[in-house]
Amino acid sequence: MTLALIANPSAGGRKGARVIPQVEKRLRLYGLDYRIFITQQHAHALDIARRLTPANYDGIVSIGGDGTNFHLLNGLLKYHDPDRLPPLGIIPVGSGNSFARDLNIRTTKDGLRALIRGRTRPVDVCSFDRGGQPWYFVNLAGFGFVTDVAQTAHHLKRVGDFSYVMGVFHRMLNLRFHHMELEIDGRRINGDNCFVEFCNSRYTGGKMLMAPHAKIDDGWFDVVVAGPISRGALMATFPKIFSGTHGQHPAVRFYRARTASVRTDPPKPLLPDGELFGSTPTRVAIHPQWVRYFS
Repeated sequence: MTLALIANPSAGGRKGARVIPQVEKRLRLYGLDYRIFITQQHAHALDIARRLTPANYDGIVSIGGDGTNFHLLNGLLKYHDPDRLPPLGIIPVGSGNSFARDLNIRTTKDGLRALIRGRTRPVDVCSFDRGGQPWYFVNLAGFGFVTDVAQTAHHLKRVGDFSYVMGVFHRMLNLRFHHMELEIDGRRINGDNCFVEFCNSRYTGGKMLMAPHAKIDDGWFDVVVAGPISRGALMATFPKIFSGTHGQHPAVRFYRARTASVRTDPPKPLLPDGELFGSTPTRVAIHPQWVRYFS
């Protein structure tokens, strides 16, 4: 087996730099061949993946967080035939590592075991429009309050998962709503909105169970819509997201979809797979079992 490793040394507050030599040592121990590509700046993984010859590898692996995997995925799907891609892998060293949880990968050792074992599973991919071009995600994409939280959490990455919790309480102090026009498989939902999440997988911000019933291989994405909610109610509801029971609040609704389109006033930034990238209006679609991941 020959692997392409796309490694982000800056992931997880420079945790990536410490993990990379450990991964190389482990792969050599098990006799796995590899070629390693080190990212030099933000989004460099996309350019590296674009320039790869996928047929030369038995797997293409991200060593980083959700953002590194996002850029790797887009470098592959935007410039290569999905049907000709080898399986993808994740060795999680980011601050959240949310998507990896749905592959039963929570640690570096889990990611390595998945590669060594060689077992793969099909995974759906979601797309969204940005500037008339499709971009792809496998975790989730959102806008509104969740995006504001992520912006704050980005500046607090050194504290790990807790950065998202700190982001929530900081943004509560300046809670704002926006007008939304959302269409889900032909069903219209209009009105004031706190946030929306289009979820291919279950988790966000590490251990937050945003979409408890989402599955990464069922041909659907889950949509979480939170309407206007008071600061007090948000404060009481937020802790429930860790157990996936935030839907008990009447302002929070869940849907399943194959396509969705949305407009907001004002336009809102998007957050696909933890990356601030794109904005409303946009259209989201599902591509069933488009890729395979080691799990």
